[in-house]
Amino acid sequence: MSRPRIAVTSGDPAGIGPEIMARAASVLRPRIASGEFSLVLVGSASAHGNAVKALGLEDPAVSVDPAQLTDPDAPAIAFVDVDAERLDVPVGRSTAEGGRIAYDAIARAVDFAMDGRADAICTGPISKEALNFAGHHYSGHTELLADLTGARDSVMLLAHGNMRVSHITTHVALEDVPRRVTPERISRVVVLTDEALKALDLPRRKIAIAALNPHAGEGGLFGRQDIDIVEPTIRKLRDEGFDVEGPVPGDTVFVKLRARQFDAVIAMYHDQGHIPVKLLGFSVDEKTGRWEALSGVNVTLGLPIIRTSVDHGTAFDIAGRGIASETSLIEAIELATSFARSRSA
Repeated sequence: MSRPRIAVTSGDPAGIGPEIMARAASVLRPRIASGEFSLVLVGSASAHGNAVKALGLEDPAVSVDPAQLTDPDAPAIAFVDVDAERLDVPVGRSTAEGGRIAYDAIARAVDFAMDGRADAICTGPISKEALNFAGHHYSGHTELLADLTGARDSVMLLAHGNMRVSHITTHVALEDVPRRVTPERISRVVVLTDEALKALDLPRRKIAIAALNPHAGEGGLFGRQDIDIVEPTIRKLRDEGFDVEGPVPGDTVFVKLRARQFDAVIAMYHDQGHIPVKLLGFSVDEKTGRWEALSGVNVTLGLPIIRTSVDHGTAFDIAGRGIASETSLIEAIELATSFARSRSA
């Protein structure tokens, strides 16, 4: 594959999505011109135009009809508008109109990836509240993408440098986690994580499984799930040839990952995996106490398409102020390009 095409959605138009998409396209323009990859930006044309104007940028995107994406001479940075009605979306608020545009952009990008008009998709931040206001009742991108692609049992992976963390469970109540930690789910996550590491062309694919309970249960004093479910599953996976270790107590496993003793960690629940990655990914201004940038990428494994995403939310509080960082989006585009090249090899 000489030039992967990445479909990038702007997320909720009321958030920082349009401005980070405009900035990312502008920053990446030289690399796109060199033939490294191409982009098709998907979202509200009016929100995109407003962001470009507010940031003082020259718009690098050319508006196209989706049918033009099959043309080998399609623009290297194309824009597909999903807001034909020109909905009035107030900046910085969750609204049904913003949720509708965000959903339509995702659905259109998935169509492009499913029919070959894009080689991967990279999604901007959405508001789950706005999505539900619009009648799309999903707890997040992962569940929405599973529905749109017909996939089931997908896996969330967060990546920040060598910190790669997959999750057994994500958007569920903490009280529901133990019953979802099954041999089948653990095995599924290990297989997909191993495939992702292989696609990244890593020389080693050593995976640690974080313990569910403190001290991996302390011999049963703090719960038996790690002993009765996780340990036998790990033994079986090793017999099948996977380089997997655990259960490793959650208070040390991420230090070991950072020290490169492992290539990835499988976390049992949302916050167990998200906190260490985001703690390292946020750049904070010590004088003001505000975060300046966030490095990190969210990847959905187990879909029939390649999907990466920014590892942050809509940031309604700073939307429209021109201070949002495009770092995570650029990293997500780069990772999507790497996966697309690997899949075509």
